[in-house]
Amino acid sequence: MPIDNKTPKWRHQLTLVDREDLNVDGVVSLGSYDEKEIIMETDQGMLIVKGEGLNIKQLNLDQGNIIIEGIVKGMNYEDEQRQRKGLLERFLK
Repeated sequence: MPIDNKTPKWRHQLTLVDREDLNVDGVVSLGSYDEKEIIMETDQGMLIVKGEGLNIKQLNLDQGNIIIEGIVKGMNYEDEQRQRKGLLERFLK
């Protein structure tokens, strides 16, 4: 789903279609990803997407957008302190 130029860059929104196509706006950076989990920093906090066969179809950090395909089983936001600790632990493993 393309982003039009009228969408403010700072606005965070999620669009999930049939649990298979996820479009996220307001993405600041991509933390880590594999086919079961994608972690990204958004304007509203750290977002963790869990599923099966997850694949990043498109990533455009200039426009703050990511498009993910695969079976989405869950999405969760983590608070900032926990997120930093979680990312640090993941990098140290």
